[in-house]
Amino acid sequence: MVKALWIAHVNVLDAEKIAAYAEAATPVIKSHGGIFLARGGAYEQLEGKEHTRNVVAQFPSLKAAHDCYNSAGYQAAIKLGEGGFQRSLMIVECVD
Repeated sequence: MVKALWIAHVNVLDAEKIAAYAEAATPVIKSHGGIFLARGGAYEQLEGKEHTRNVVAQFPSLKAAHDCYNSAGYQAAIKLGEGGFQRSLMIVECVD
């Protein structure tokens, strides 16, 4: 089975709201087999628009990544974080 990545580029607007989102989202992501590979660590912007936070999570499959995003738990986490961040989020299938 081919793995998939969530890649998020985030601008933090409200630290408390993003913390509430992260606290609620983390167990949901893990319950769908998600493993964080990068989560707000040091980075070097080489091209394009800079973001204040970057996150990469690996999932066991494209389906698992989609199922996690569409789950009630993850959607509830997003609601907790509303207004706390702007982001672009994509799911990318890994090479086999």
